[in-house]
Amino acid sequence: MTTTSVQRDRIFAGGEWVDPVTSNQLVVENPFDLSEVGRTPDASAHDVDVAVRAAREAFDHGPWARMTFAERAEWMFKLADEMERRGAETSGLITDEIGQPVRLSRPWGQVIPVNHVRYYANIAKDYDEEEVRPNVRREGTSIIRKEPLGVAALIVPWNQPQASTTLKLAPALAAGCTVVIKPAEETPLDAFQFAEASAAIGMPPGVINIVPGGRDTGRALVAHPGIDKVSFTGSAEAGKQIASAAGARLIPVTLELGGKSAAIVLESADLDEMFASLRNASFDNTGQTCALLSRVVVPRSLYGTVRDRLVDLARDLRVGDPDDEATELGPLVSKRIHDRVTGLVETARVQGATILAGDTPLPDVGYFVAPTIVDGVSPDSLIAQEEVFGPVVTILPYDEVEQAIEIANNSRYGLAGAVYGDPDEVLPVARRIRTGSIGLNGYRPDLNHPYGGYKESGLGREFGPEAIGNFQETKSIWR
Repeated sequence: MTTTSVQRDRIFAGGEWVDPVTSNQLVVENPFDLSEVGRTPDASAHDVDVAVRAAREAFDHGPWARMTFAERAEWMFKLADEMERRGAETSGLITDEIGQPVRLSRPWGQVIPVNHVRYYANIAKDYDEEEVRPNVRREGTSIIRKEPLGVAALIVPWNQPQASTTLKLAPALAAGCTVVIKPAEETPLDAFQFAEASAAIGMPPGVINIVPGGRDTGRALVAHPGIDKVSFTGSAEAGKQIASAAGARLIPVTLELGGKSAAIVLESADLDEMFASLRNASFDNTGQTCALLSRVVVPRSLYGTVRDRLVDLARDLRVGDPDDEATELGPLVSKRIHDRVTGLVETARVQGATILAGDTPLPDVGYFVAPTIVDGVSPDSLIAQEEVFGPVVTILPYDEVEQAIEIANNSRYGLAGAVYGDPDEVLPVARRIRTGSIGLNGYRPDLNHPYGGYKESGLGREFGPEAIGNFQETKSIWR
């Protein structure tokens, strides 16, 4: 935990620390003890313009887009090494900013982001930007060439701020784009670690630029005529607004949005294995992860057993001080999120739901919500349809597997999911779930495979070599 407030008075643009025009500030509150973690500028449209112009200049006239993939890979390896050296400070900031337990902020703020950059650097060092393909209507071959798209706006969320940033930043850098990063207003402080790391290694100016701010800053960035691409992670509602604004300018977007993912339990499921999985798959990051399995769909023959064990699991989760190594769940990120989560649970109770667990002793201060199980609701109820973004799981019964599939697909979202059961039974069910990713007897995403959503869970895919294509144009050279 920080002992003094972290003050950031400038934005980062063109490789320099630039005084903002705005006097407005973002004040970051520690959701555990409600102390002030630090302050940054709340960047104005003018400040956004400064950053975008720096990125534009770097792309149009600087060396980055003109380097080979292998040359960019060398810079990315240096960036990863410098990020690694700063990792402990970064993960500590994240714990203070969002109350993320140290057992999570260390891997997600310190190790995994570095791995992302190295993963894409390794791809880039052997990347072939041109493909020779046979012609069909005449003899000979032509060339398909991949070129960097331009200046990319990276608008990232607060729940895994470093890792969400590097999933965009690393493939954008590999492709040859320059970027303007807008971190979430809840987590602007840790984002400046990218600025300091890039400056420390002497990365060409204007390749990485950072403008902290709220929604108005994000709107100004998306609307700026110097932006060629938007990559956004956040709510479906914000994603729709961004898609509309980008569509008006005919620039591409990648959207990784919300989820209301289902865990389908088959009668053949190994319940011990399943509950070991759900401890993280349903409650990780205090429920503040879009891919969590927040609906557990259970055959009536197992319903009572699974419900009771879910309650036991919820009560067994260790809630408390995020700086304590034993803590599994910390506070929610803010009073706004806390009130939203408790409001959805209370609405479900008023509408007839049975609220189970939710009685874990909590600290006297901080935005805590006890892990909660919601029983006795229909698949169409608000609590079973809306993304709660807190440690709340809804349990739903089914009679036939067809009904379980129908319940799982009964959502405006389609981001993640899992099927638990005999290995020979789970795959046919998984293939019928309308979701961008799904796990068999667990949910374990892997960086080497595309990740994204169906329906209102987003557009496009992150992860894997394919993510580099999010930041490229394709040119055919006929011959």
